[in-house]
Amino acid sequence: MKGKKFMNAVGMCLAVFSGTVLAQDAAVTLPSASSAYIKDYEAFKLAANETDVQGKKSTSAAPEVKKSEFEPSWLTGSKTHQYLGLATIVGAGLTALTAPEGCENNCSASSSPRKTNGTHAHLAEATVAMAAATIVTGVLAHWDDIHFSEGFTDPDNLHVMFGVTGAALMAYAVNKSKHSSVPVSHAGIAEAGALGMVAAIKITW
Repeated sequence: MKGKKFMNAVGMCLAVFSGTVLAQDAAVTLPSASSAYIKDYEAFKLAANETDVQGKKSTSAAPEVKKSEFEPSWLTGSKTHQYLGLATIVGAGLTALTAPEGCENNCSASSSPRKTNGTHAHLAEATVAMAAATIVTGVLAHWDDIHFSEGFTDPDNLHVMFGVTGAALMAYAVNKSKHSSVPVSHAGIAEAGALGMVAAIKITW
C-alpha cells in the first residue's frame, strides 16, 4: 500500500515536472515566434507604406511650371542701330547750339583765323562718327531687309538713302570746316545732313 502511494506521488511529481518543463519550453519558443511575427509585420508595414507612397506619386498631378514671358534683349544689333541713330540726331543738335558766331555767307580768305579744336568742332566730329557707326550697324542688322529691286518707294530703301545721304552731308560739312583756316560756310550742309538722318528715322519709326 505504501509502495503504491509512493509510486503515485512519484508519478504526480514527474507530471508536474514535465508540465513545468513544457511550459518553460513554450515560454522560450514563444518570443522567437512572436519576434518573427513582428518582423514580418514590420516588413508588411513597410511594403504597405511603399505601395501607398507609390500610389500617391502616381495619382498626384505634377506641379505646373509657369512659363516666364519672353523678354527680348535690350541690346541687339537692331537696337544698337536705333540708339546710334537717335544719338546722332542729339549730337547734331548740340553741335548746332555750340556753333560760334562767325561768317556763313560771303566768307573771304581775309577773315581772321579761328580755332578748329573747340567744343563745336569736337561735337561735330563725334556726331559724324556716330552717323558712320549708325550706317555700319544698320547694314549688319538689316542687310536682308534691303532690296533695291523693289524700287525707291520701298520704306527700307528710302531709310537707307536718306540715312546714308544725311551722314555723307554732315561728314562733308565737318571736313570742309576742319581743313579751312578761316571761317567757311558749312552750317547749311550740316543741317541738311541732320534733316536727312531725321527723315530716315521717321520713315521706319
